[in-house]
Amino acid sequence: MKPDINANANTMKGGEFLIRAQDAQDVFIPEELNEEQKMFRDMTTEFSKANIWPQIPEIDKQKDHPELVPQLLDQVAELGLLGAGVPEEYGGMGVDFNTETVLSEELGKTQSFGVAVAAHTGIGTLPILYFGTEEQKKKYLPDLATGKRKASYCLTEPGSGSDALAARTKAVLDGNEWVLNGQKMWITNAGFADLFIVFAKVDGELFSCFIVEKNTPGLTLGDEEVKLGIKGSSTRQVFFENVRIPKENLLGEIGKGHKIAFNVLNIGRFKLCAMVMGGSKKTIDIAVNYANERHQFGVPISSFGAIRHKLAEMVVRTFATESATYRVSDLITDKINELAEQGVPKAQAKLQAAEEYNIECAILKVLGSETLDYVVDEAVQTFGGTGYSEDYPVARIYRDSRINRIFEGTNEINRMLAVGQMMKKAMKGELDLMGPAMKITEELMSIPDFGDEDETSLFHAEKKAIENAKKAILMAAGAAAQKYMMELENQQEVLMNLADMAIDVFTAESAMLRTEKLISKRGTEACELEMMCVKTYLSDALERIHMAGKHAVCCFAEGDELRMMLIGLKRFTKYDPVNTIAARQAIAEKMIAKNAYPF
Repeated sequence: MKPDINANANTMKGGEFLIRAQDAQDVFIPEELNEEQKMFRDMTTEFSKANIWPQIPEIDKQKDHPELVPQLLDQVAELGLLGAGVPEEYGGMGVDFNTETVLSEELGKTQSFGVAVAAHTGIGTLPILYFGTEEQKKKYLPDLATGKRKASYCLTEPGSGSDALAARTKAVLDGNEWVLNGQKMWITNAGFADLFIVFAKVDGELFSCFIVEKNTPGLTLGDEEVKLGIKGSSTRQVFFENVRIPKENLLGEIGKGHKIAFNVLNIGRFKLCAMVMGGSKKTIDIAVNYANERHQFGVPISSFGAIRHKLAEMVVRTFATESATYRVSDLITDKINELAEQGVPKAQAKLQAAEEYNIECAILKVLGSETLDYVVDEAVQTFGGTGYSEDYPVARIYRDSRINRIFEGTNEINRMLAVGQMMKKAMKGELDLMGPAMKITEELMSIPDFGDEDETSLFHAEKKAIENAKKAILMAAGAAAQKYMMELENQQEVLMNLADMAIDVFTAESAMLRTEKLISKRGTEACELEMMCVKTYLSDALERIHMAGKHAVCCFAEGDELRMMLIGLKRFTKYDPVNTIAARQAIAEKMIAKNAYPF
């Protein structure tokens, strides 16, 4: 019997942020890293500085240096980083999930090399860890954890990208062997992988998963793809022509391959956010360094208001993304620990915890990739003409960042997934969304009640604004659900708008909770910059929430219903005016003085 993963009533459920406020003392913030986590972070950073960053131009020319990334992977393996998340009984280090987040953030600063690491430790290793038999785990995981074998993941085909279940690769059982025939494309690490996780259909329709070793006859590779970015990442087509593998190389159950593919992606989406958040920080450092060094009209360009605005907004968005990332990291960590206490094996606990927070993982994937895209775009603009030259680092960073909105499911799919999963949980009774939505309708028909709230409490206005913004989402989502019923999943534009509202609410709340907890430790005066980030992000987010809500409700409502909801959107997105220009000036001043990301 599967344990109740929500047995602890105090644990925040996946998606529950929309109807429940989390206490600041219950969130994990990056300022709370313990000594072991700091040690891992510093070790990874020092290794990257000494061995990866100086070689990024050579890594990017991987056709001329195909041996370089595998060699660096071996060195990373010697530090234990390839097996950090693998349990000790299978040759790994078995670190907790928050530590894995720290490592992902640091490796995210290494551009193409980070892609190779993520593909190996994530989608290459986790299917075996989560779904492998004990024999498969003992056979493969120690080699994957130590880098003796490198892993790759073969899902996408020429005719099936986002629609993974439309795969045409076939697997036929012939005696004690499976015979595979088909083609895969966009396969990361294919050029040097020793092990391929391959998805194929049994009997033409049963989507299943298999472990295929490199030297199996009939397995061949296409040429390296010529890509827009992440040029240092090996990406090839993989062909299977009568590839015969042992019967026991079936991974999981026949016809249950979708469970492997989709569940592994939950962790992948989360870690992608952690990595691109690290990339955002690194890019900010590069941009502010250049702005301080580059002089025009006799002064550094970092003294110009337009440049300072860009630099500060990079920080505001990255601070908020960082806050949301570590908040979810700890939710997953707590769920893993809770399940482990119930007797669930650690690997399964990790799988179930990521599944519980699949909504938040989808949100983070969109948030992180679009934050990085903003940061690198404005970094190029800060560099001006030199930013367009391959002689400067931001040109490569700009090209490399673009894939993240496509990796691990496109951002469009992840937006619809986040809202769709929320609706599914509501229909199953796991989340009470309709009850609060109905109360909001009643509230709109009544005179606002301001009660006896203490308006002098910390972040009172911000907490109220976030609470109201959640009401705006519930109002719009509830009305859309009633309007479209089972057809809501086909209203992609409405779902995208609802997702944007939810992403902004979750992110703003995360930044506020982080800052509130910091203030409890350091005092208000020491956290003025963080408070400015919160207020600036929230002020802008509420305007975006209002606009997205307006687009959504105008799609399906009319007459008095539309007028009432537009009034509701206006009421629920109110917030006292913020001098965001002054706030960004102060944030820019701090980062310019530090010559780096200021937190």
